[in-house]
Amino acid sequence: MDDMVILVDENDNELGVKEKLEAHMSGLLHRAVSVFIFNRNNELLLQKRAATKYHSGGLWTNTCCSHPKPNEKTKDAANRRLKEEMNLTSNLIFSHSFYYNVNLDNGLFEHELDHVFIGYTDEKPIINLDEASDWKYMNIEELNKDILVNPNAYSAWLKICLKDVLLKVNSHL
Repeated sequence: MDDMVILVDENDNELGVKEKLEAHMSGLLHRAVSVFIFNRNNELLLQKRAATKYHSGGLWTNTCCSHPKPNEKTKDAANRRLKEEMNLTSNLIFSHSFYYNVNLDNGLFEHELDHVFIGYTDEKPIINLDEASDWKYMNIEELNKDILVNPNAYSAWLKICLKDVLLKVNSHL
């Protein structure tokens, strides 16, 4: 069941499960989670996705992201993946959900209803090299400028939801 995703409709009603790669090949809408960790300087912890990932390999993205397993709550999935990918824990707070549908350059689709969680820590991650090849805390102003100059260095979902995440952080959730 580790490679299964939860298929949903636009209202997040569960419709069944599908193998993860098949869902991305077919463009089926499924549930996802994204985690954004900030430090006391309000810098965002980014990870560089491992080059071996089945999509978006080598791109900088938010702290971690994944898909809940069948019968797993979104917050539990977010906490699990934060620990598995970055070896971190944080008091994660639900921020918002967003829908997106993007064609990736390798014939796959990101068609997700993504549940976003925000947390804070000054800890340094110990990355899982199967998931990430590098990490850095980055100043938000510098990040926004770099996304404009180097958009192809960042994941599609980070570019889509970053503005809403920053609005939530600045309003203190």
